[in-house]
Order: sequence, then C-alpha cells, then structure tokens
Amino acid sequence: MVPWVYEFHWTAFHVTFLLIFFTVFVTVAATIIIALRRTQQDEQQHRMESIQWHSDFEDLAPAMKVCRHELNGDVQHRVCDNEFDCRSCTLHPVFSARKKKGSLLQYEVYGFSMPPYRLYHRGHTWVQQEDDGTFKVGIDDFGSRIIGRPHSIELPPIGSHLSVNGRGILVRRSDSTIRLLSPIDGEVIGHGNSEKGWYLKVRADNPERATTHLLKAEEVPNWILREMERLQFSFATSGVGATLADGGELVPDFHKHFPKADWDSVLGQMFLEA
Repeated sequence: MVPWVYEFHWTAFHVTFLLIFFTVFVTVAATIIIALRRTQQDEQQHRMESIQWHSDFEDLAPAMKVCRHELNGDVQHRVCDNEFDCRSCTLHPVFSARKKKGSLLQYEVYGFSMPPYRLYHRGHTWVQQEDDGTFKVGIDDFGSRIIGRPHSIELPPIGSHLSVNGRGILVRRSDSTIRLLSPIDGEVIGHGNSEKGWYLKVRADNPERATTHLLKAEEVPNWILREMERLQFSFATSGVGATLADGGELVPDFHKHFPKADWDSVLGQMFLEA
C-alpha cells in the first residue's frame, strides 16, 4: 500500500489511499504541534506573569504588604511574605483555626456594597462560586468607585488561562490604564459586562483550594478601613489632600473633584502596581 513496499504499483486506488493517508497524517501532526506550542506559550505566559508579580510585590511599600491576619487583629504586626497567596502560607491555617466562625450578613461596609457571599482579592476583584462549580469574577464596589467610568474594558479571551496575581482585567480610562490582578487560577469560559455585574466566568484548576487566599466577609471591614486610609494617603502624597467626606464615604464623582491628582500613581498604589 506504500511505495517502499515490494511489488507496489501506482494505481488510482493506491494514489487515492496515499493522498488520504498523508492528509490525515499531516493533520494529526499539525494538531499535535499546535497543541504543544500552545501549552508551551501558556506555561511561558504563566512564568512571565509570576515573575512580573514577584517583582511588583517586592517593589510595593511595606504598608501595602500587610498580612491579612494583621488586618483582622489576629497578630499585632506581620508583613506578608507569600505575595498574598495564603495557599502556600504555613501560618494561615493556624490563624484561621483560632478564629470563631460567625455569620456576618453585612452588605454595606463603610458605605460600600460588599456582599458577604463573595470572596475578595486584595487587588479589588471578587469571586463568587456558582451552583455548577464555576466562578464569576467582578470588580468590587471600592475598586469600581476609584476607577470611575472606564473608556473600555479588555477581557482575556475565552479559553485562555488565568493565574492568581497575573493579569486579569485591563481597564482603560482616558488618562490611564489599570491592570486588575486575577483573583483565581483557571480557564476563562465566559465573558460578562458591567450590566451583568460580573466580567469573567472561570473554571478553576483546583476548586477545593481556589479561594483559600481570598478575604472572607468577616475580614472585609478591617480591610476596607485600611484601604480608605491608603487611598487618602495616596492622594496626600500627590499634594491633593483629603478625599473622604463625612461618614468616611468617597465623595460623589470624586474624579471630577481632583483633576490635578496624579491618577497613575493613585491607581497604581490602590491596585497593587508598584
């Protein structure tokens, strides 16, 4: 059936067979090569994002690297040395085991809507698990108010892979570009928008450990209080002054109130870009 076999004859049947055989062979080989290249590219992208986040985290000010357990009052002072990834922290399970579990049903936290059924990333995105085991990802109310009205939002393609603390959502304003860190590892399987209230649907790599590093409802109030202090400090260092109104809530349309602010610096600090 092939030319190098003894007594092979070039007939119409043999030619047709060889054409089909080599077409299938080339198709299979090309598919394997493309799959291997995509896998290599995904691994390279994951390594690059991991290296970038490691560098960004190292450059953050000490006040921006406070351990979640200091925010919660579990320890007097502790700087996170795991790049906000509690999954690899040996002390996180110890502190968590000491905490008393309660049912905090507080939706409003210092004037921000922070539903307790969501989990929150320190870069101001949230994660919510669905009944089918997938996870929705959105921007929390604090982050949305800081961003204001975006010019455009760029989402990672469906089928692409997200890495915790790698690039998640890219928000463009007329005067700046904001990179929101991914709060979860997994494959993007759906896109949302501001009208839906969420932006990404993700199939997690490891659902059981996918959210260990994220802040829970009872941790949110202390975190938001610290974030408001950081926001006020970031404006003060820009020479703008106080940004919070009575009651501690952000002033309405506060972007319009501070046109001279160094927004690249403010947004970079609040969204964990060095």
